[in-house]
Amino acid sequence: MFMYITFTETTVQINLWRDYVLSSSKWIWRIIGILSIAATLLLIAGFAYAVQDINHPQGSKLNLSAPSAKPEGTAPGNIEQKKELKAAVIGDSLAKGTGDSTGSGFARRSVTKLAEATGKKVTLLNNLGINGLTTSGLLPKLKEQGTRYVLGEADIILLSIGGNDLFQGADLLSGSQTGTAANDGEAADLDPDELLEALPQAKKQLQQILEQVRKINPGALIIYVGLYNPFGDVKDLKVAGNQAVSEWNSAALTVINKYDNMTLVPTFDLFQHQLNKYLSTDHFHPNDQGYERIAERIVQGML
Repeated sequence: MFMYITFTETTVQINLWRDYVLSSSKWIWRIIGILSIAATLLLIAGFAYAVQDINHPQGSKLNLSAPSAKPEGTAPGNIEQKKELKAAVIGDSLAKGTGDSTGSGFARRSVTKLAEATGKKVTLLNNLGINGLTTSGLLPKLKEQGTRYVLGEADIILLSIGGNDLFQGADLLSGSQTGTAANDGEAADLDPDELLEALPQAKKQLQQILEQVRKINPGALIIYVGLYNPFGDVKDLKVAGNQAVSEWNSAALTVINKYDNMTLVPTFDLFQHQLNKYLSTDHFHPNDQGYERIAERIVQGML
């Protein structure tokens, strides 16, 4: 009797274990089936996306908006803590390098000299200089996405503007002779007051430009290349030209002195008594030596 009960209990336990295993197996197979279906659906979706991407490729959109401000903790214009430096140039024909036989201008010369002086990698992102550009022409360009993107990426921004506002380019010398000419510096049919007529409005626009550039990239070191008088050897233009240039540079300093990351690089004294040495044949733009001297001043202003 005892053996029968024991056998019966064992049989019941085996039957219960079998039912449990069978029940568990059903759930396992159900789970496996669900996972298989999900994997198949994912595979089909992935294949469909790949076919769509091949037939209709979509590149990532380039964000041309000005980058956000530089990370906190980095002092504006502080280039000493950076391992690599990126420079951008914007402005008129001087920014472009017109008159330099090598095409380097003060932009590439400054980049080379800064790399040599610091031992760092210095890259020129872009030169946005345009021949004949005035303050009136530069202001709207500062609103363009491409311009804002380049300036926003730079650690150093070199700016040259104003010569065409004051001197109307080399065309101002039409009808006049330089101090080395036969007329001994007599300017024909030229009113020196023309230099001063556009000065008030142009000065305001210069200040707006400086403020806008800083607003685009408050973390960059902004260097404004001051004006010189290319017609200091023309009798009728020497005094008026010197006065206009002096007022212009003073207007720039009104803004520049407000910010630690802005610098004016003076050039008036470089050319004042060295026009024949540092001006190109158009008697307006610097030559190779002139740009070299400006670049030296720029690097000195950064270090």
